[in-house]
Amino acid sequence: MRRTREVAASPVRSASATWRVIADLVADTVARSTSLSRDEAVQAMSVAEAVGRMLVAGGHLQKHPITLVAGQVHCEITTVSGTAALTLEENLNPIPGAAGADDFTVYLPSPAPLQEQVTAAAGGHDRLSDAAPPATETKTASSAPLIDREALRRAALQR
Repeated sequence: MRRTREVAASPVRSASATWRVIADLVADTVARSTSLSRDEAVQAMSVAEAVGRMLVAGGHLQKHPITLVAGQVHCEITTVSGTAALTLEENLNPIPGAAGADDFTVYLPSPAPLQEQVTAAAGGHDRLSDAAPPATETKTASSAPLIDREALRRAALQR
């Protein structure tokens, strides 16, 4: 299920503090799984820390989210800066849906000025990727009628 989270950046937090909040959000969400460890998420986010701070400081995460995919979780994490950050009501609770996850990937955005750094960070841990995240699964309503009138007619005739 697709979710979003917004994290207040400057002037509420420094780039380093903002990255720590994002890393904790990812780790706390992954920790909900019975088959994944929080430590592995912490390690992955630590590998991405240097480029993560650059993404925050450069304002890239305002438009290009970090995406966590873990089980049913497909969460886009962005930052909010400036005066909007001062009044932002953050939801930093773990993202629901990861309890049954047996795998996770953190997709890092790769804006033009930081492509090399993002690629290097993504290559530093198996749980990081600089590829585009997969599209979220959307459930569509069936175009078939909810009631099988023919089956009802047959049942009525058999009485």
